[in-house]
Amino acid sequence: MSSGKSFYVTTPIFYVNDAPHIGHAYTEVAADMLARWHRQAGDDTWSLTGTDEHGEKILRTATANGTTPQQWADRLVEESWKPLLKTIDISNDDFIRTTDPRHEKNVQVFLQKLYDDGYIYSGEYEALYCVGCEEFKPQSEIVDGTGAFIGQKVCAIHSKPLELLQEKNYFFRMSDFGERLLALYEENPEFVQPESARNEVMQFVRQGLSDLSISRSSFDWGVKVPWDDSHVVYVWFDALLNYITAIGYGQDNAEFERHWPATHLVGKDILRFHAVIWPAMLLAADLPVPHRVFGHGWLLVGGEKMSKSKLTGIAPNEITDTFGSDAFRYYFMRAIHFGQDGSFSWEDLAARYQAELANGFGNLASRVIAMINRYYEGVLPAPGAYTEADLHVQETLAAAARDADAAIEAIQMHDALAAIWTVVDELNGYITVQEPWVLAKDDATRERLGTVLYTAAEGLRALAVLLSPAIPKATTKLWSALGVEDTLGALTAQPLREAGTWGQLPVGTTVGTLEALFPRVESTES
Repeated sequence: MSSGKSFYVTTPIFYVNDAPHIGHAYTEVAADMLARWHRQAGDDTWSLTGTDEHGEKILRTATANGTTPQQWADRLVEESWKPLLKTIDISNDDFIRTTDPRHEKNVQVFLQKLYDDGYIYSGEYEALYCVGCEEFKPQSEIVDGTGAFIGQKVCAIHSKPLELLQEKNYFFRMSDFGERLLALYEENPEFVQPESARNEVMQFVRQGLSDLSISRSSFDWGVKVPWDDSHVVYVWFDALLNYITAIGYGQDNAEFERHWPATHLVGKDILRFHAVIWPAMLLAADLPVPHRVFGHGWLLVGGEKMSKSKLTGIAPNEITDTFGSDAFRYYFMRAIHFGQDGSFSWEDLAARYQAELANGFGNLASRVIAMINRYYEGVLPAPGAYTEADLHVQETLAAAARDADAAIEAIQMHDALAAIWTVVDELNGYITVQEPWVLAKDDATRERLGTVLYTAAEGLRALAVLLSPAIPKATTKLWSALGVEDTLGALTAQPLREAGTWGQLPVGTTVGTLEALFPRVESTES
């Protein structure tokens, strides 16, 4: 089903040095909802996630735990990062590790090209380095220490002392690309989103770019610099290249050209790497820049950003064990405006689960299937003449499908779900007003009853298709209950951009039964 345009979406690759929390899962679900939508719309879709395993932080953690960095990374990938994808139902096409031979080899290919073309030179370097950020800190992120660190310079993000590093390093001539980057942001306002992120990036580049130190010689855990193996590649320079090494850069040109350029979803704290350093690297290598870089907000808990170092992370399974993966996915995509910071609270999650998923959508589905079973022995009736109320349902659905697709194009998943939910609300209101249980009491209104139940069931068909990228488990159960797999095919085979076209449910279909899609949750402990 890949006749459409190419859509390649990536999450950041996450540091393996700790367990994943809901902030990581949030980005994963956002990328997955986009990928599932485009895949089901017939676009040539590719979705990538993975892990970042080089750098001094990993080396130190592994050493402190009495193991090698490779063994440490292998264990964390298998025990923490890959299980996360199952927990929240991610349908990624590929998982890249920066220790994969396909990655390491082609990082060297890329680096050699930049070196041959004169974009890399050697020089002395002395600067304050934060191991937590794996970054030489700009002046704006260096602050005076307090308490135990008084008299020292500390990182504004980690509040830990910075290390003064003096090394002979290789540098990338990033200062050559300031004008070209500003021209890129001006000519293509979509390149960095949202608007606030774009403004911040432009302001940073306007202040002038320094050349970037891209190698380290004080430790050896990383990709070797091809012309000087006493150096390893700076971890960010290595990590950013995962987006192209995963799709064949350096070894499978056809595959690379088929997928590239990508849509990158990143947390706003790593926006600068993706919107400044990364496009400069690509420009230097004569490669197309990404399609767009979308910097989403932070998940706040109790008003604070979750942090591994402060141990304030919530593990995704703490939520999914109680509410299930669908509710996890729905909540984070619906409750938070993608691109802004969002607050997570157990109360809000429980309230939305009950009102929107259990009572709104789940109850609607159960009632309609139950009434077809009760009044028509499970066989979908033919509709009679449509009234104004029925046509209003059809118009609401057509508009919702159109609006949701436009919202997905704009990477606004919350708006897409809000649009689709107008159909849930419309159908619930429609059933309340039409009172099929009253129509069923009189043979004279039998045809009207058939029209009402066909209208409600056809609305459910469309909802199953439109909601499947967000809540795949519940919609698959609903699709099965609608009994259309033999006639219409699998849920994931339904062309998503045609979901709003009326009248796709075949009359005479035998429906099944439907267990509660979102069972009652007993009071949760926060």
